[in-house]
Amino acid sequence: MIKKHLVTCSVTVVLFIVSKLFIYSTTDVKPANRFGYTSRFTFYVESETKTLNFAQEALPYDNYKVTNKLAHSIRKRRFNIYKTAAMQRRVQRLFAVIEPILRAYGIPEDFKYIPLIESGMQKGVRSARGAAGIWQFMPGTAREYGLKVNRHRDDRLNLRKSTIAACKYIKELYGNFDNWTLAAAAYNCGSPRIAHAINHRNKGNYYLMRLNRETGVYVYNLLAVKKIIGTPDAVIPDAPAASKPGSSVGIYAWMLAQAG
Repeated sequence: MIKKHLVTCSVTVVLFIVSKLFIYSTTDVKPANRFGYTSRFTFYVESETKTLNFAQEALPYDNYKVTNKLAHSIRKRRFNIYKTAAMQRRVQRLFAVIEPILRAYGIPEDFKYIPLIESGMQKGVRSARGAAGIWQFMPGTAREYGLKVNRHRDDRLNLRKSTIAACKYIKELYGNFDNWTLAAAAYNCGSPRIAHAINHRNKGNYYLMRLNRETGVYVYNLLAVKKIIGTPDAVIPDAPAASKPGSSVGIYAWMLAQAG
């Protein structure tokens, strides 16, 4: 009787050990994110934009939070006004002036997308806080970089002069951080805030830094615009002139008129 019990116990122990060995020998598959699913937008980024970078500075694509934020920014702008034929024409006109100035100051071409985020490439636009022009300079900052701003003259509205001032400002921001991505982020919120956000954990990596909401997505938005503007085969054609008042086509035509 005792022998039978011993045999039974031995078999049980052996089966338990074998089951444990089988479990530990299987591949440890981790979920794509904390919710346990793979975002279709993350897949979009991995399949189409993994080579996307800002000013030749790489993104940490192995971080799913980064890929998700980039995918969200691209999806948000994929079929909006940036893709209209009218906006494409405006962009190419203004880029023809901006790009040579950026090159003359040794600034990466990707900074030409800042006016799209700041002002939608509208030279006469003014913000409620007092910023004006395509580069959205505040009066004090504009004067600091050589622009005249008074009752009779506002150089912020001059494309060439404001771009030269923006280049001087961006060069100074780069000098503070020795990093173009951080210079772009600082263009949005200022050098002191970026400097304050740098710590031993993020080591000055913009994509790992804790920033305010606007600055935290600023470079992602620049990358999204770079991706969209750089895909001319997906341009939305101009809307027809005739449309019902208040309809979606009417709103779309109005957007085109604003961009033209």
